[in-house]
Amino acid sequence: MLHTQSPAPKRRLTAAVITSALLLVPGAAAAQSPDRIDLPPGWAPEGITTDGTHLFAGSLADGAIWRSDPATGEGAVLAEGAEGRVTVGIDPEADGSRLWAVGGPTGEIRAYDLESGELLQAYPVEGGFLNDVAVTDEAVYVTDSFVPQIVTIPLTDDTLPAADAVESLPISGELEYVDGFNVNGIVASPAGLIVVHSGEGALFLIDPATGESSRIDIGEASVSNGDGLELDGQTLYVVRNRLNQVAVFELAEDATSATLVGELTADDLDVPTTAALVGGDLWAVNARDFGEGGPEVEYWITRIEAMAPGDE
Repeated sequence: MLHTQSPAPKRRLTAAVITSALLLVPGAAAAQSPDRIDLPPGWAPEGITTDGTHLFAGSLADGAIWRSDPATGEGAVLAEGAEGRVTVGIDPEADGSRLWAVGGPTGEIRAYDLESGELLQAYPVEGGFLNDVAVTDEAVYVTDSFVPQIVTIPLTDDTLPAADAVESLPISGELEYVDGFNVNGIVASPAGLIVVHSGEGALFLIDPATGESSRIDIGEASVSNGDGLELDGQTLYVVRNRLNQVAVFELAEDATSATLVGELTADDLDVPTTAALVGGDLWAVNARDFGEGGPEVEYWITRIEAMAPGDE
């Protein structure tokens, strides 16, 4: 998610393929879907997610959440923002009942009704920078880019957790925090939680029960500028913000290693931070200046033809 590393020289990349036999297969809905979905001026997006039908994009400016239809590009505000509120990472529950949002430096996790946008509960957190979130049937897992912990809210049944249900899972093992930004994006896999270390350009696997971490072997590849993650089966997409690129890895079943199989881009990417997969398309939000340009700056979501699992 949010990453304040100094900008690399801006350049546009063509779609790159690591293996000569690798083909990009357009999604079935690509012909009907727009290549770009405009957000309101000054929106300053950072996180994006999907419930399988709609896209949801949060705002760094005031914490509002935008809902749009990827088939048509039409959208509207789902949850209104508020002064001092921030939305960085967002992720829904699988049953479609609630949407979870994390508030970066505000130390807050929020739960919304996914249909109405009603704010159901705010959870205060002792942390540094709450960055990204992955929601499973068991818990809400949130990365902290400054404090070596996974913030956890257990989900035991359909009842909304109480405001004091927040727990801290200290990170141990091979993942070490350094000065600056550390752990950023997160996804849940059958093998455990997968996170990207933005500063180190590496992927790590974390046991959600113990916090024990181990480095995922990606060979000579790098995920520098790594931001949001998206997992589709064994295909792992790593958004590399300042590089205007999405790296595609084939993940081992036990998630101990991953092989770089391709790199995706689009002409109008401008510091993409996170991406959501709908059908055969990745939809990436463009953070551009991370909200520093003011209320008149244009922001948008870019459609990228995703890589179908197993296409080599």
